[in-house]
Amino acid sequence: MKNSRLATTFIAAVAMSGLVMLGCSAMNISSLHQYPFLSLLVIAALASRMKVKLPGLDGNMSVNLPFILIAAAQLSWFEAVTVALVSAAAQSVPKFGAEPGAKFQPVKMLFNVSTMVLAAGVSALLLHSGWLANATQRFGAVPLVVACAMFFLVNTLPVAAIISLTEGSHLLRIWSSIFHLSFPYYVACTGVTSIVTAMSQHLGWQMPLVILPVMLLMYRCYRLYFGSTPELQRFGPVSPSADLKAKAAGAN
Repeated sequence: MKNSRLATTFIAAVAMSGLVMLGCSAMNISSLHQYPFLSLLVIAALASRMKVKLPGLDGNMSVNLPFILIAAAQLSWFEAVTVALVSAAAQSVPKFGAEPGAKFQPVKMLFNVSTMVLAAGVSALLLHSGWLANATQRFGAVPLVVACAMFFLVNTLPVAAIISLTEGSHLLRIWSSIFHLSFPYYVACTGVTSIVTAMSQHLGWQMPLVILPVMLLMYRCYRLYFGSTPELQRFGPVSPSADLKAKAAGAN
């Protein structure tokens, strides 16, 4: 019971933090990028529906991550947060015709959306900060790597924490499992984001459309890999895209 109360308090704190991040970004709207913003918003929402069932838990990973990172790198703070919010909400809606046990859970969506908003907001703030912008000119893609690393931490640590609170497992062990399965995916998405950011200067806002087939291929590879590697079942709860399992998010 004690852990359930702590979990509920933690979820409320994460949701409040996400709301503050969204509100602060909305208060700093200058101008919208129109076509780049709308294209990334739609693509990220569609990509979030391509979910991979992760081994050993009731959780999923979707291929929306690079589009959120591109939004953080190329668009405004508010636009990046909005892309993350919409794609995380779309990811949390059960697929049509899913198994009978799968149902829409508002608490699950609230937690997932909040963690994504926080992760995207922190990354966008870093990428648009003056000192990091200057560092980009000197060190190339290193600042983007730093921002993506922060995205990874802000997105995965709350998931590990809530699972630890609801299941009584050790926080570091859970996060280590998350790191093991999801870090290669984050590295790949960071590379894709770096390439797109560099090439967009020459090809324009349509560049994110070009990488959609690449993400479809990655999605297919992950499905085959997780589906045909039974030994991965030994790892604990994992959720790289903050698609928290119902048991944890529905703590009461």
